[in-house]
Amino acid sequence: MTKTTQTKRPPVKETVGAQYVCFVDSEDQNEFTGTYEDVVEKTETVKKVSVSENGDSTPVRASGKTYMNASSTSSTEISVEVVSFPSETIARMRGDKVTETGLILSGGNRTRPRFAYGKTVQLHGGLRRFDWYPNCQLSANTDDIETSDTSFKEQNDTLTFSAMPFNDAGDIVVSIKEDYKAPEGLTEEMFFNAPILDEDDLKKILAGGADAPVEGDA
Repeated sequence: MTKTTQTKRPPVKETVGAQYVCFVDSEDQNEFTGTYEDVVEKTETVKKVSVSENGDSTPVRASGKTYMNASSTSSTEISVEVVSFPSETIARMRGDKVTETGLILSGGNRTRPRFAYGKTVQLHGGLRRFDWYPNCQLSANTDDIETSDTSFKEQNDTLTFSAMPFNDAGDIVVSIKEDYKAPEGLTEEMFFNAPILDEDDLKKILAGGADAPVEGDA
């Protein structure tokens, strides 16, 4: 039987695009309900996003050989370097208490709320990848500042999120890759109009088409 060799030229990554945040709608800030607030926050201040999976791969041995590898991904760590980030959003992620006069009380033993985090990756040739991490919590953030010099110098902050499973199957991220079976007519605005948890959510967006609400609509 003749074997076929297929040469593929996958598009390379060019740059990170916008990022999106939408908080979970729940009275219990530590509970993931799968329902979200109506506002999706978009910012275009991203310098770098690093994603690392945390999990275990355990070999199962039988009859003197490896029978299988049992793998599990418990969570994913997302490190985001930004030139700036909305103060109100960071305060909410940290679970800070904000008084009527605008005083921000930080560092107490408060529950940090859950939120969905989304990002766009620009690929060569005008293609894109869209990612939603529906169940995240802030785990760390830096706030470094240096003295000014004779010329402007970027002073970036880094936020670290823990992305956790959002369904019974243990899934952590929902993605669309325009170089692989992407639905026709889907735009970035449509995909990030609200967090997507399953195919039914995406079908609803596609069915709405141009009439689907996007950022800024009343």
